[in-house]
Amino acid sequence: MEEKTTNSKNIFYILMFFVIILAGFILKSLSSVILPVIFAVMLAFVLFPIIKKINNKTKIPWIVSTLLVFFLFLVVFIGISSLIINSLTTIFDQYPKYEKKFMSIYTILAENFNLEIDSTKSFIDNVWKNLKVREYIQKAAVSLSSGAVSFAKNLLTIVLLSVFLVLEMRVTKVKIQVAFKNDKEKVNKITHQIAGDTVHYISIKFFISLATGVLCYLATKIIGMDFPLVWAFISFLMNFIPIFGSIIAVGITTLFSILQFYPESIAKPIFILLFMILINFTLGNIIEPRIEGKNLNLSPFIILVCLPLWGYIWGFIGMLLAVPMTVIIKIICENIDDLKGIAVILGNKPEE
Repeated sequence: MEEKTTNSKNIFYILMFFVIILAGFILKSLSSVILPVIFAVMLAFVLFPIIKKINNKTKIPWIVSTLLVFFLFLVVFIGISSLIINSLTTIFDQYPKYEKKFMSIYTILAENFNLEIDSTKSFIDNVWKNLKVREYIQKAAVSLSSGAVSFAKNLLTIVLLSVFLVLEMRVTKVKIQVAFKNDKEKVNKITHQIAGDTVHYISIKFFISLATGVLCYLATKIIGMDFPLVWAFISFLMNFIPIFGSIIAVGITTLFSILQFYPESIAKPIFILLFMILINFTLGNIIEPRIEGKNLNLSPFIILVCLPLWGYIWGFIGMLLAVPMTVIIKIICENIDDLKGIAVILGNKPEE
């Protein structure tokens, strides 16, 4: 009898392995369909408590509260996007200011890597001619234009899906009770835990990232760096990627500070480097863990492993979603007897 049970478990785990591989393939193949749905669900989870609070306090009808909150969300989102686009436009406008520095960098590279160089021509002309970047630029331009259209379409899809999901959330509990009569308590527990942990993580990560972006903006503004809003946005966005995101943000900001201030000043780039390291370390490694507590209980090693895996499946978006998606998988595994072992492996410290 015990031998049969062991064989059954072995077969189950083998099948589970192939199911995981198949699930990864499906998630990657259908990313254009799945990602908007995931973002819509997460947006609904985040905005639902706000809508519920407005509805309870003001007695405004649920549909009106929902539409009002989503309208304000779109206004804020469009406003921030406009600021970022204006800052990026300013970068292109001020390019001539950096022409000499780019040319001096290219000269050093040309001398070390035996590249052709024509001192009578501009940096763009040299790169265009000698490095043959025409095809790459054309592909990037096409990708950027198609990406902008795709982003606008996906944003509309995400908002519409979120609106309809929030409108249905008031009857979700009844649906679960009817659909899962025998396991309604377990399903309720899983859905509440997923919603709670997802909102908890996104909320804390958002405010920590916002604080990082604001401090970065103030530091770059005070020191006199150009385009402080761009570096603030990069710090804000990259902070959502555990560990590597902060390193990338610090690296990009420091490199530009060197480009702008060196050789006139070396103190300013050093200040930017040290300040960026300080704020990322303080907010990311001291304040965030204390606020977040042990609710997520994910192993740091598992997070590092999951980053490239989700990145392979969904690219840069996958790296942003790596932690919440892994948390959801862990919660599901915790509530299924045969998968509790996987939840323990994903966790940081097993509960007694």
